[in-house]
Amino acid sequence: MLRTKAGTFAMTGITLVVVLGAGLQAGAQNATAAFASMAPLEQYLIPDRDGEIALARSAAPESVSRDAEVMVLGRHGYEAAVQGKNGFVCIVERAWTSPIDDPEFWNPKGRAPICFNAAAARTFLRRTIKKTELVMAGRTKEQMIESITAAIDTKELPPMEPGAMCYMLSKQGHLSDRVGHWHPHLMFFVSHSEPGAWGADLEGSPIVAFNDKWEQITTYLVPVRRWSDGTADE
Repeated sequence: MLRTKAGTFAMTGITLVVVLGAGLQAGAQNATAAFASMAPLEQYLIPDRDGEIALARSAAPESVSRDAEVMVLGRHGYEAAVQGKNGFVCIVERAWTSPIDDPEFWNPKGRAPICFNAAAARTFLRRTIKKTELVMAGRTKEQMIESITAAIDTKELPPMEPGAMCYMLSKQGHLSDRVGHWHPHLMFFVSHSEPGAWGADLEGSPIVAFNDKWEQITTYLVPVRRWSDGTADE
């Protein structure tokens, strides 16, 4: 899921960036107050199981998602709903998979369809599943950090495999109240990486980087032109 700076992606001109940044900062402050703690669990669940499966599959082109495994969120964490056969796994992430300092971390409206390739499913997805189990068990952010950090140190949660990536091409997603569904994009997950190696976040570069050092992962976002249904991003 995306940080605030994603809302300023592709904007040009110092004045526009400053004005938009001020608005996003105010919005972030309001969000921090609005989402100070976890909402009742029911607000995060999708009662329509078939609807959640369809939403998860909307993350990737049909040629990818039709043969992907699909997992849905239950009361104790993610559970398999559809068996796959191409190595991809599609889910709908909730807001708590965003960076730990995101002001909308507990936003119950967060719905982020995402489809991982096999390398990401074996590595990155395991972190999403563990974070979700911790949340469902009532753990705080601080306890989540402690548990995830310990699991990384013991290799229970492995480093990212080469080539780990995912699709996020759904028009139907709601990544945050600040950016909505943002733009269709791919994400690449790399352990112990420096954004400069990709030319990320530099002037004129299309690549956005999130460098989560406590998780020892850098995530690179690369916007693309079309949504999973084939329509253009406008």
